[in-house]
Amino acid sequence: MEPVLVATSLHKRYKGTTAVNGVSLTLGPGERTALLGPNGAGKTTTLLMLLGAVEPDEGSVDILGHRLPRGRSQAMSGVGFAAGYLPLPDRLRVREVLTTFGHLYGLADPGRAVEAGLDSFGIGHLADRMGSQLSSGQRTLVGIVKAVLHKPRLLVLDEPTASLDPEIAHRVREGLQRRCDEDGTTVLVTSHDMDEVERLCTRVVFLAGGRIVADGSPAEVAATAGTGDLTGYFLHLAAERDRLAALDRDAPVAGR
Repeated sequence: MEPVLVATSLHKRYKGTTAVNGVSLTLGPGERTALLGPNGAGKTTTLLMLLGAVEPDEGSVDILGHRLPRGRSQAMSGVGFAAGYLPLPDRLRVREVLTTFGHLYGLADPGRAVEAGLDSFGIGHLADRMGSQLSSGQRTLVGIVKAVLHKPRLLVLDEPTASLDPEIAHRVREGLQRRCDEDGTTVLVTSHDMDEVERLCTRVVFLAGGRIVADGSPAEVAATAGTGDLTGYFLHLAAERDRLAALDRDAPVAGR
């Protein structure tokens, strides 16, 4: 089967600093992959390049056979994106918001898709609430439903369960797993919750210093790192980042 996403040797620099240095990533149909790393690892920049929001200085991104940036409109028609920080209109009801997006996605029966999406994630009771009446966690849930209304081939989630209580987060994981199993949806997720990643994802990709430093199943990466779990590996990378930053601060400046 053809890959859903192919990123090849991505580079990005900001004011003389290399944020991403040669990242390559291929995602296949139905994969659930986590893109991980401590702050400053290049994770956000990589994600923005994968979505076509930032153009790489070098390298290429293909989504569903479309090369970015020229083919971004065609590619994004098969992509869903959700993040807890994205706003929802305060003065519209949840059903109205989702139905509007259903029309924008060009769905033949937006109302039916909205009801199915709400039921899939167990939030049908929120359909008639105004956006202003939702908690942050409920807004996140509605955002995920919005992202999957059109049954995207690729679903990108930025910290999807950060504001959810454990029971609701479990419901989200189950809903996402069903999407992968039933629709073949590929999921790419960023998170700082390593327990969450181990429950949801079958593959993890760790970044550090703008490079991929680990790529495999959660168990494989934890075993290779010798830390016992993903949290230990994450903390190891964060400590190494801080050590290098301290060395850089203490290095003598030429001419002084």
